[in-house]
Amino acid sequence: MSRYDPSVIEPKWQDAWEAAGAFTARRDPARPKYYVLEMFPYPSGRIHMGHVRNYTMGDVVARYKAACGFSVLHPMGWDAFGMPAENAAMERGGHPKDWTYGNIADMKAQMKPLGLSIDWSRELATCDPEYYGQQQAMFIDMMEAGLVYRKAAVVNWDPVDMTVLANEQVIDGKGWRSGAAVERRELTQWFFKISDYSEELLSALDGLKDWPEKVRLMQANWIGKSRGLQFAFETVGAPAGFERLEVYTTRPDTLMGASFAAISPDHPLAKALEGDPAVAEFVAKCRKGGTSAEEIETAEKIGYDTGIRVKHPLDPNWELPVWIANFILMDYGTGAIFGCPAHDQRDFDFATKYRLPIKPVFTADGSDADLDEAFVPMKSEKVHYIRGFAGETVQTGDEGVATAIAHAEANGYGQGVTKFRLRDWGVSRQRYWGCPIPVIHCPTCGVVAEKKENLPIELPYDVSFDVPGNPLDRHPTWRDCTCPKCGAKARRETDTMDTFVDSSWYYARFTAPRSTTPTVAEDAEYWMNVDQYIGGIEHAILHLLYSRFFARAMHKTGHLPKKAIEPFNALFTQGMVTHEIYKTTDAAGRPVYHLPEDVTAFNIADRRIVVRGNEPPPLDMVDDVDAFIRALSDEGLLVEVIPSAKMSKSKKNVVDPMNIIASFGADTARWFVMSDSPPERDVEWTSSGAEAAFKHLSRVWALCSRIGEMPADHKGEGDAELARATARAIDEVTKGIDGFAFNKAIASLYAFTNTIAKANASTATMKEAIRILAKLMSPMVPHIAESMWTYQGGAGLCAQAPWPKADPALLVADTVTLPIQINGKRRAEISVPKDMPVAEVEKLALADEDVIKFLAGQPVKKIIVVPGRIINVVV
Repeated sequence: MSRYDPSVIEPKWQDAWEAAGAFTARRDPARPKYYVLEMFPYPSGRIHMGHVRNYTMGDVVARYKAACGFSVLHPMGWDAFGMPAENAAMERGGHPKDWTYGNIADMKAQMKPLGLSIDWSRELATCDPEYYGQQQAMFIDMMEAGLVYRKAAVVNWDPVDMTVLANEQVIDGKGWRSGAAVERRELTQWFFKISDYSEELLSALDGLKDWPEKVRLMQANWIGKSRGLQFAFETVGAPAGFERLEVYTTRPDTLMGASFAAISPDHPLAKALEGDPAVAEFVAKCRKGGTSAEEIETAEKIGYDTGIRVKHPLDPNWELPVWIANFILMDYGTGAIFGCPAHDQRDFDFATKYRLPIKPVFTADGSDADLDEAFVPMKSEKVHYIRGFAGETVQTGDEGVATAIAHAEANGYGQGVTKFRLRDWGVSRQRYWGCPIPVIHCPTCGVVAEKKENLPIELPYDVSFDVPGNPLDRHPTWRDCTCPKCGAKARRETDTMDTFVDSSWYYARFTAPRSTTPTVAEDAEYWMNVDQYIGGIEHAILHLLYSRFFARAMHKTGHLPKKAIEPFNALFTQGMVTHEIYKTTDAAGRPVYHLPEDVTAFNIADRRIVVRGNEPPPLDMVDDVDAFIRALSDEGLLVEVIPSAKMSKSKKNVVDPMNIIASFGADTARWFVMSDSPPERDVEWTSSGAEAAFKHLSRVWALCSRIGEMPADHKGEGDAELARATARAIDEVTKGIDGFAFNKAIASLYAFTNTIAKANASTATMKEAIRILAKLMSPMVPHIAESMWTYQGGAGLCAQAPWPKADPALLVADTVTLPIQINGKRRAEISVPKDMPVAEVEKLALADEDVIKFLAGQPVKKIIVVPGRIINVVV
């Protein structure tokens, strides 16, 4: 074999795999299937090391399962609609379609050199009319099934860009692009009825045993099941039609501590009062800001006393003032609350500001002292009720709530109700670059679905972004149409769908990506469910929750089998790839960040040295001078090094995978991101780590070459020992991959490589060992594995060879390796028969060359042998 040169071997084997159709997914009823899927990327134009890690994990699983005899589906696509493309068109000129497809081409060209076992024939982009046309068809099906509806809703409105903003696009109360103060505006929006599935989506989490517990908990909290009391206050002084004020509370046990009632600025009663200019002014003020619970929770609490009063249900002479308050959400409960300041910090802050009474219902010790802040224990904790529904007693909060609900039901003023935090999914977006909603507004027929034979409703290309707002509103030849029901003049819906819709069913489309229906029954039945889904924890709630809902909706409308209503059997959330940040400051003291390639690090040998922006001890106090590094920017400025930070373009601590591939090859990048850390944890990319990975692969290459040059008739003495080591390696690597412990699998491969390198076995046994090493390495580093496999006479492609099986008899250890500690420090190890007497083990330990070297003639005070575990020598 020639010198290890990834730039030669990697393209060669990629061409060979493509020519052989090695990764083309085939529906084969004679074989078990395995569907592995990574969360597909947004086509931003460049891949990063996070992509490399994510896709390599999926590739390891896909290649391993294929070797185990499965028919594997491992596809790739692009989550291609959304605001970034539209913003690029506004800022740089051009068209979102061109920008998006150009980025897709660039990113695909960067991913191909990684050698991923992807079936590229199934590639799709959510902005393909072929894809979103089928999404439109499903939207129509869901309308007919009662899963889609339209209603007025309060949204974040950017008055400059004239569009609805998602909560995450509102920053400090301003539009993230325009900088304009965001308003809360009521618009008619399209919704999916995900709330119909609240209980099912919650209870089904218990069955997702192969999902991370933290993800299941996050979803459960988001769905937010609660048991509470719904009742109505009788109003005093309210307008006609508002004689009762409906309230829902999860803490009815605190009703005896109520000091006010409050309604949302969007509550019908607040709207009825807007004829009063003071009320209208206050409500308008409340609408300046975002709509998310987090923003409302952290905003300053403000209120307006309406002058209306409500009667307490337990005492008609006890009246509470009704306030309009900015922290009440209309879309949770009834949009009205009673405030118990003693036991809710938000209510406490409000009551303190407006000098409202604060009356404890329960305390820790039964005292009735004034509170400096709200007392809010866990509902499972016991507290002393001083104004409880069961009189003065000690109960948990849960028991107090149950007692309060029972009291209300027994006395006829309220009813126990179960509610969910999960709200219906609003999918309307006032923007161009998204899937058009397939609906037509007819003055005669009303809202009418487009005929399916007219799908897809394609986005027009000839649009302009020189005016704020949705260009579809200004495109009469696209917007104006005829009603599919009566033929009269009508207008298309100009809202497009939330991009979460696009990513909520792509896993199903991959089973038949070219079909003229959303799915094909036979393909969906064979390939679904996704056996292993891989992606970031940042998608733990919305994407996964929406996907779970969509699978149920697709089953209801006939597009997925019942078994697929939970689409992902197993979920793995990988850690991030991090890198040091290199920072200097400019003359004004502002931070300036530098790319890794623009920073030089070198050792320094003066008496006091500066390291990573800090002043270390004098040089004579430093054990390892080489560990201290000075970093300089390309301008010669001393650089502050911030360790292990998430890669960020703004901080410039990004590593371009293409540079790594050019320098070391794709296999080095793959090996490093799999070997350096457990896959669920962050891994810090370092140039020294990449160099070490490359050196190891070069060593493996050299070892393969050496074995290939061994005489065919070489007789060694270590065949049995190498055979046992080979069996152990197969067993350990298999368990490592099966358990998503890729770093452990690679650790076993390091050990196996060392064993082969030291072995003195026959040529045939050595060749068999190196072939098995190649196969065991192939999921992680497939290119070098193919070269090793071929050089050592492996049949066909290594990528298509079966996974080796360990001989169980060889896994039964008849020897044990014992570490030897001298005065508490490990200095050597020996392998001995498992049943060797302790006295014999002691003799072998003291005769070991490394032990003799470290003893250096010192007398041994004591030697302790723990059978099967360790040998301790005390001198």
